[in-house]
Amino acid sequence: MAEAVQILQGSLNEGKDYYATLRREMDARKIPISLGKNCPVMCTFCYETEHSYRIVEDIPKTTQEDWEYILSYINKIPSKPDEYWVWGGNEYMVWTDLFLHPKAMDWLEDFLTYTDKNVTIFTVGFVHVPRIHKLSERYKKRISFELSVNTLSRHRDALMPNGPTVKQVLKILDGPAVTSADFYSFGTTTMSTDALTISKINKECVLWMGCLTPLRGMDDRTVELIRQGKKALPEEAQSIYDYNLPNKTTIHTEAYITAFLNRRIIVKTFDSLGLEKRDTLVVSKSIYKILTMYRKKRARYLYIPNTTLGGDTDCTALLTLADIQGRITNEKEIYIPKCIIEGGRGKYRDICGTDLEDFRSNTRCRVKVIPKINTKFANRQLIKNGDLDNYVEDYIYNPNSKIFEDIPLPEIN
Repeated sequence: MAEAVQILQGSLNEGKDYYATLRREMDARKIPISLGKNCPVMCTFCYETEHSYRIVEDIPKTTQEDWEYILSYINKIPSKPDEYWVWGGNEYMVWTDLFLHPKAMDWLEDFLTYTDKNVTIFTVGFVHVPRIHKLSERYKKRISFELSVNTLSRHRDALMPNGPTVKQVLKILDGPAVTSADFYSFGTTTMSTDALTISKINKECVLWMGCLTPLRGMDDRTVELIRQGKKALPEEAQSIYDYNLPNKTTIHTEAYITAFLNRRIIVKTFDSLGLEKRDTLVVSKSIYKILTMYRKKRARYLYIPNTTLGGDTDCTALLTLADIQGRITNEKEIYIPKCIIEGGRGKYRDICGTDLEDFRSNTRCRVKVIPKINTKFANRQLIKNGDLDNYVEDYIYNPNSKIFEDIPLPEIN
């Protein structure tokens, strides 16, 4: 049982220097607890391995005094029934596995006890069992628990050198707490075997599957395993499809799959823009292929690689204004999706925090923002056709998917 927490009085703008950063995270509905150090789990595929593209603050280890300030500030913000707060700051802070903080379970219980808000939590498996199950039963439907299983396969020790044991992960799965188990393909009999193992223990949680994305900063062996998993994904998905598991099964992590499965809405949205053939539209790799396949030469598609994040990244929302600037040559006017400048660092800023007006000044290029292609739209499409059944039936079985994959990208000087 959580002990009573002091609710601070007075101005919530007072406090320590780093409280301004905590407030910015909380204003974005994040719960900014800090370990005060780099994440000790050291997963080799972690997307925070290389985060130099954005400025982050070194926040000291959260104290009880800090927590009381955080909880007081959160309580000042009006609640919404369908809104979930994220466990951890991840915009102005580096995201770590916060359940390694010795007070994390106590503070999670405080949050559920002293606020009426919902929470989404993430961990590779450092929650306390059975306490997490008891909290889940006591605060039904207020915790969305995404357990980062990642892999139970032969590659686990190499990819997660300091991760929890498989035994610990299976204990967490054996109960009501976990909303979704997130795990990936790293080759044959990896994701498919994990799906069987998890489903035998927990038939209620969502199986959130797919592949990870190689990014700049990852070591060569990790990149090799991730790409090996991508090659094996059709076979792995087909096996899970044939198992006919009782769980909801999803494939959410591959941009090219998401784009192809949502090709109709992408084309319909493009048609609604009323662009002329001479108009220049900024697009990522998969969107370039979809529009080239179904709306060839209906506009000028300016393909922009995700140069900032590097690796195999292929995502419109993660394009940066610097990526676009690197491709500008003689363009006088371009159209860009609004999601590019909804990066979380302020209005009309990308994921690096670069302001759209600065981009305009640097390039002397007119920019027309497309409001309807925003982050909410992109996230909605990600979920809409994300079932594994859709991937098998409308991608693997669809001969047009091979044509889509084989469309060449324009050469970049």
